[in-house]
Amino acid sequence: MPKQTFLNLPEEKRQAVVNAAVTEFTEYGFEGASINRIVANSGISKGSFYQYFEDKMDVFRYLVDMLANEKMEFFKDKHPPSTNLDTFDYFRWMIKTGMEFSSSRPRLVQAVSRVLLVEGMYYGKDFAEYHQMTTDSLAAMIKQAMKNGEVDPSVDVELAVMIMDTWMNAITTYIMKEGMRHKDVFKWSRSAKTQETIDKMLYVMEYGLRKTESQFVKKT
Repeated sequence: MPKQTFLNLPEEKRQAVVNAAVTEFTEYGFEGASINRIVANSGISKGSFYQYFEDKMDVFRYLVDMLANEKMEFFKDKHPPSTNLDTFDYFRWMIKTGMEFSSSRPRLVQAVSRVLLVEGMYYGKDFAEYHQMTTDSLAAMIKQAMKNGEVDPSVDVELAVMIMDTWMNAITTYIMKEGMRHKDVFKWSRSAKTQETIDKMLYVMEYGLRKTESQFVKKT
């Protein structure tokens, strides 16, 4: 986490460091990212950088936490269209609302997604706690869906969580790769074509989980 010296900086100077870090991770990923370029592009000295952060991982973690906090604040003002949504409709609403958030902060999302998803750090030990929180939440969702009769009870919960987690990340990657090609990412994300693509991806996931596993069990 950033040191107090960074938090005490004027907003404009803090934002310059954040912007430089976002650009660096977006363009070079984590392994290719350079503290020297972050320093040069933010207008601070290298000595100042180490007064603000421990290392490259420290500044990247700050971006991850910043993104998580902003997303949490964004969702506070969002509400599902109905209180009677089933599990998959609610999941679809979460994904599409998340798309709306991502299109409002495209560069930050792209920087974090490139490192966590494309480079695979989301699945490693450095970010195990983030991944665990997500999988725990998805497991609870699947178990509730089974109680509601929305998912066949023969479906393996761990497998279902892996499928949903993978689908979420696939959609994020799709937004990152395709959306960033468009000048107006927000407009692109809300277009009928993009929404249809996401619906198709979610349809494959949903009906794969609704369908019973018993069809794969060989009869003796």
